[in-house]
Amino acid sequence: MPNMKEIRDMARQLGIRSTRMEKADLIRAIQRAEGNFDCFGTATEEECDQEECLWREDCFRDSVAEEIR
Repeated sequence: MPNMKEIRDMARQLGIRSTRMEKADLIRAIQRAEGNFDCFGTATEEECDQEECLWREDCFRDSVAEEIR
């Protein structure tokens, strides 16, 4: 999983201004810019049909953490 600097670099390459964006929002913006579903952190019960997604493992972790809150 890329770290925040790498995520910001990816966003910059796609023309996304990442200033003050939280990680989940930034990743969703990257997903939209790439023409993908902007679904980061929304998977429930680790169900997701996007098996080749770069963010998949981190997405599951964030989804579970959100459910606990």
